[in-house]
Amino acid sequence: MKSKQIRKILNTTIVFLSFLHIVNTNAQKKIEKSDIENAMVKAMEWQEAHPIFALAPTDWTNGAYYIGVTRAHQATDNPIFLAALKTMGYTNDWKPLYRTHHADDVAISYAYLYANSTRKNLVDLSPTKEFLDIHLYEPNAWKDGTDKHAEKKILWWWCDALFMAPPVITLYAKQTGEQKYLDAMHKYYKETYDKLFDHEEQLFARDTRYQWGVNKKDLKEPNGKKIFWARGNGWVLGGLALILSDMPEDYEHRDFYVNLYKKMAARIKELQQEDGLWRTSLLSPESFDHGEVSASGFYTFALTWGINNGLLNKAEYTPAVTKAWQALAACQHENGMVGWVQDIGADPQPATANSWQNYGTGAFLLAGSEILKLK
Repeated sequence: MKSKQIRKILNTTIVFLSFLHIVNTNAQKKIEKSDIENAMVKAMEWQEAHPIFALAPTDWTNGAYYIGVTRAHQATDNPIFLAALKTMGYTNDWKPLYRTHHADDVAISYAYLYANSTRKNLVDLSPTKEFLDIHLYEPNAWKDGTDKHAEKKILWWWCDALFMAPPVITLYAKQTGEQKYLDAMHKYYKETYDKLFDHEEQLFARDTRYQWGVNKKDLKEPNGKKIFWARGNGWVLGGLALILSDMPEDYEHRDFYVNLYKKMAARIKELQQEDGLWRTSLLSPESFDHGEVSASGFYTFALTWGINNGLLNKAEYTPAVTKAWQALAACQHENGMVGWVQDIGADPQPATANSWQNYGTGAFLLAGSEILKLK
């Protein structure tokens, strides 16, 4: 072997060992809870000063963001988070978006329901009830399987939907005491699970276009593996933590959600990268070899929630979530902006230090809300 090649190998090894030393040193640092709350406040203040949405202020992107704000308030009791929720709710007249067939458009109602729990008669829940009654009980082309698109043959045909509507429905059922909503949620959740969950990989395909053996041509990563989108699975795992938070302990189908949560949690932990974050492509991390904050935030939230609620082994999972939070915190700019967020999409794509979205901030807040509770 030539001396030039030897030097190159040695230099690469030194850099890699230095990186591992930095990661291990950071992992050993104690997480200060005051720093976490300060980071969360800065993130929310920056986001409130830089509003963004895909369709309207009540769309799914803001829905995901304000779910993070709700959990931030629940964890800290800091009035600044509740003030943001109230301002948003009054501004939007406590209404979801208009597409009653679409799970995305009711995600914002999670924040309304939470605000409703903080003070009696604060929130007008009638628009949320109207949306849910139409969404769950009236015909539409997706539910009936009559839509012209091959993948849109069930109500919740994309895995993201399992974050958007089910937590809202579960919380609504909890607040109203009407189990029929919970039963309807389970019916449609199971429908999505039966179609999109890959039992071999213990992950969800984003939709049927990414399944193998059901299309004319199987979509693959450059390394030949199946495409499993990090944020897509983040939506599901984060949604499971929200659902289980409000689902009655004695609900007849609860074990299904607990078991699914545990399976996915174990698989997601296996796929965490050395720097503490997850890549946008779970089975092809080399495709975009950098961390992505929205998926990583949802995973950190969900895994830490499992530790805090006794579903995951504390000794086994705490190092993973501690490392993940430290990596997430390093993605926040000094001004509060949370970077390294993949843009709106349906499959793995790159991010940058300066790419941000409101749902990325929401994922960051969700993660911090549970990390604060770690003992």
